[in-house]
Amino acid sequence: MFTGIVEELGRVVRLETVEDCARLTVEAPTVTQDASLGDSISVNGCCLTVAAMHGNTFAADLMAETLTRTTLGSQAPGDPVNLERALRATDRLGGHIVQGHVDATAEVLDRSHGEHWDLLRVGLPQEIARYVAVKGSVALDGVSLTVVDVEDAQRDAPDASPTPGAGASLSVGLIPETLRRTTLGTRRPGERVNLEVDVMAKYAERLLGARLSEEDRQAC
Repeated sequence: MFTGIVEELGRVVRLETVEDCARLTVEAPTVTQDASLGDSISVNGCCLTVAAMHGNTFAADLMAETLTRTTLGSQAPGDPVNLERALRATDRLGGHIVQGHVDATAEVLDRSHGEHWDLLRVGLPQEIARYVAVKGSVALDGVSLTVVDVEDAQRDAPDASPTPGAGASLSVGLIPETLRRTTLGTRRPGERVNLEVDVMAKYAERLLGARLSEEDRQAC
């Protein structure tokens, strides 16, 4: 479990692909200081297990599900990655509860630059759009962010004819600290980021669905 507060910008050393899996090696002087084999480290928002260590680098194995659902399979040597060690029970929860279980990748649609902050808009896959709310939390590439706005073409205009390229999207504000310390400072339209919605929304839906099903059974 993580908080979405990036500790370090690591650097990809290599990505070795073998059939339907891969091994990712990352240079990370900070997060390797107290890391051990078996520890969890969030890499661009994806929870990975340390499988090997050498000096200030660590390696982690990527299974087929990880390669399919995240952007990690497209990493190249020299690429920066957001890193965060697992949360300790005594740590401050500075962001929100982030599992490191990426729900989908999202395309950066546009960004606008302000004097002191940037506004980033990314596409929101329709199947998880219901979990995102204005002023709620999301993790983009492992960074805990507050949702500024949500646009949902199907919800806002349910009777309108589909428009090519139209769909749901969310916007987040990036403060100077986020721009300096994470990969989001350099993400450009057309690039993809790992997206994890707030797990609390999933549990709320699950519990509500179970309750409604029970009420339906009792009514029969």
